[in-house]
Amino acid sequence: MEAAMAMIVPEFWAEARVHEAFDKGHASGRRSLTVRRFGWSDASLHEAQAMADTRAREAFDRILAGESLLKREPRVPYDAEGLPIREQIVERDGDLVVTRNSYGARCLNTPEVLFADVDFDEPTSAWRRSYFWTSLALAIGVGIITRWGLGVLTMIAMLWLFAWIASLQSRRRHRADGGPEGRATARIQAFVAAHPDWHLRLYRTPKGLRLLVMHRVFDPNEAAVIEFFDAIGADSYYALLCRRQHCFRARVSPKPWRIGIQTYLRPRPGVWPIAAERLPERERWVADYERKAEGYASCRFVEALGSSDYVTATRSVQRAHDDWCRATTTLPLA
Repeated sequence: MEAAMAMIVPEFWAEARVHEAFDKGHASGRRSLTVRRFGWSDASLHEAQAMADTRAREAFDRILAGESLLKREPRVPYDAEGLPIREQIVERDGDLVVTRNSYGARCLNTPEVLFADVDFDEPTSAWRRSYFWTSLALAIGVGIITRWGLGVLTMIAMLWLFAWIASLQSRRRHRADGGPEGRATARIQAFVAAHPDWHLRLYRTPKGLRLLVMHRVFDPNEAAVIEFFDAIGADSYYALLCRRQHCFRARVSPKPWRIGIQTYLRPRPGVWPIAAERLPERERWVADYERKAEGYASCRFVEALGSSDYVTATRSVQRAHDDWCRATTTLPLA
């Protein structure tokens, strides 16, 4: 296992390659081995390359000694265990870093101020899949026994019936518990009731809710964070990323497709850094995106819950977050 990594969003990246060929009968049983590793730095490309060279040699020696390690690390912007966030830095204020993600939106990254997004669940999708397979099985049975034309009609009729049942169940459940938003809100309210010393700020997002915890700072790997994520129903993938990247993260500008931009951030894929000759293409896309994003908010502040305690670090991040997201405006959410 490599050493634990504090949150870092480096300015410079490099990659090193170590390759060796071996004589037949080498103790490792290999005829050759090639290992690649990234290096990074906030100071210089030279320093990033030196780090890459060191990491590649260390990984090469460990693999040759029999350890099971990747020969090549994935070149992804976010979600690579053991690697920092690989995104363009838009703004930096101490430990707070705003980056541009792979589809062009700006994201706030903080090592200690706890954010969590809760997407509204849609439980009927799994039911609909089972309805389809049930209808198909009945249609095949009818087709075998009678005629295939009657089987097709049976399937159409069964799908219509199941769709009506699903819609009826959904409406009944919505009346009973307020639907996806009601269920998400109930989980949050239950958490606040059980933890009155916590101070939460609640925001509405286009597809759910966002929570910002104000009363203290957190380590992404501490038990209280994991319990909080579980209690409120935060996305399990987001929770995993927080542990891997040693930070909390919140999108603070609109998703491009929600503001009428149908083209992807260029060039593809949007992994930073990119070749200098491709920068003008990227900058044109970003300029168009930023111009259109001015008319939208990423989330909207709803209310404060729990205690009124806060610390300087959380207050500072909250003000920046609300400003970047336009959270106190009436602009449409995107």
